[in-house]
Amino acid sequence: MPERSVGPGRRAVLAGGLGVLLAAALTACGGDEQPAGTLTAAPVDPPFELADVPLATTEGGELSLAQPGARLSLVFFGYTNCPDVCPLVMSSIATALTRLEPEEREQVQLVFVTTDPSRDDEERLRRYLDGYDPTAVGLTGDLDAIRGLAESVGIFVADAEELASGGYDLGSHGSQVIAVDGDGLAPAFWRQDVSSADLASDLSLLLRSDT
Repeated sequence: MPERSVGPGRRAVLAGGLGVLLAAALTACGGDEQPAGTLTAAPVDPPFELADVPLATTEGGELSLAQPGARLSLVFFGYTNCPDVCPLVMSSIATALTRLEPEEREQVQLVFVTTDPSRDDEERLRRYLDGYDPTAVGLTGDLDAIRGLAESVGIFVADAEELASGGYDLGSHGSQVIAVDGDGLAPAFWRQDVSSADLASDLSLLLRSDT
């Protein structure tokens, strides 16, 4: 589980329909095996409250994930030159989204926050994301602002260090996929090895149960 960084803005109770649903569904997931119809996501209780940090979008505007503008957002921190982990996770997310019914897909937003803003400008991010999901939102900006956002959901971000063999240090950022509800709360996350099938199943459960 991501490391917690508790601050004065942290909410002590789950808020919003998705948060309440996740609390109930994840409570039912005890034991080593996951019963059918339960979530594979890991709970965060109390949920993370995303920092109100406006970042530049690939469409030329700004977005703060404290007000994400979608019923459910999948937030991933990474960088376009990442040779291994980021492409693997992004492929899993993109495939999971294609498994959703059209009415479900409309309610889920994929957000990619770069951890290498010195190279990942809006244009470069847009080209990268179009290879996975043309509707994905790419965010870039000042590295300190990105670090602040990442820390608010327990994700570590450091400067990417170039390796002698080529590529960049994969340990420069956390690799969890964060679930963010419409109120800017993150009550759960998935680890980098989540399968597209499990992720899609979780998303469907969340969206169906919150209606």
